[in-house]
Amino acid sequence: MWLKSLVSALGLAALVQGQITSEDDGEIRSIALRTHSLQQPYLDSDMQSRWYDFGGDTIVRTDSYMRLTSDRQSQTGWLFSRVPLTATNWEIEVEFKISGKGQLYGDGFAFWVTKNRGQVGPVFGGVDKFEGLGIFFDTYKNNRPGVVFPYVMAMVGDGETAYDKNNDGKANELAGCSARGLRNPTIPTKFKLTYFQDKLLKLELQYKTEGSWQLCFETREPPSLPSISYLGFTAETGELHDNHDIISIQARNLYTAPSKNKGPSSSSSSSSTSNNKDRKISKPKREGGSWSWFLMKTVLFFLAVGGAYVGYTAWRAKNEKRHRF
Repeated sequence: MWLKSLVSALGLAALVQGQITSEDDGEIRSIALRTHSLQQPYLDSDMQSRWYDFGGDTIVRTDSYMRLTSDRQSQTGWLFSRVPLTATNWEIEVEFKISGKGQLYGDGFAFWVTKNRGQVGPVFGGVDKFEGLGIFFDTYKNNRPGVVFPYVMAMVGDGETAYDKNNDGKANELAGCSARGLRNPTIPTKFKLTYFQDKLLKLELQYKTEGSWQLCFETREPPSLPSISYLGFTAETGELHDNHDIISIQARNLYTAPSKNKGPSSSSSSSSTSNNKDRKISKPKREGGSWSWFLMKTVLFFLAVGGAYVGYTAWRAKNEKRHRF
């Protein structure tokens, strides 16, 4: 009976291990995109950024931030990647800060994934009638009843449609959310934009609690982006003004890890499985696998001890029988 229990436990450990391996298949993983990332000190020895261009009223403090606009009137600043984003699936995580001393402030800043690059215009410092995706962090309310500001919204540009500036983009909105507390934060403020071609577009914000992400919007019918797109940031101030700082940019290429148990011949099946798991944007968990391996080793040890004990008992009984005769 004791041996049966050990064998059952061993089988259970093997089953647990098999389930963990199965769940790990198709996990979404990431590779850092150095060409589209940016962090301190921002500039090279020649006082230029290797992967980003900047201009307008942008100020660079190598130990702190890249300030698109200062807390002054009538400023415009921009920051754009030098090379296009070629990844099909990607995630962009940005730490930023909107701050100022005035009780009246504006206007906000924009994040771009567009065909247009480094062009100044009236849409949060960026060009109007753009082609691609714009995410607008709007801090000043013009005319949009029932909406709490700051307001964050996405717009898809076709190269012909103008931004509805008088109504804070109401006519252009793909999705959006209110984000009260985004300005003058007490914690590092961040946004994370995740894009899977034809499958997912999701924006998350961190501004309430450090390390806690708030879902702003998510759509399973994302727009098609131009084949040649650049990452960019712009900001503007008018009569109202604020500091608009970009502190760091972390860009990642997302991909589905290949199945461990399937060869190249089953690629279509693997692709089908990975499509169903695209929605899990997380790092693979290995804690369960380590625990299962420890359990298996423990069971094997007791199995070996039990076998030795049974063998010794049989040997002793045989010797006693021999002495009796």
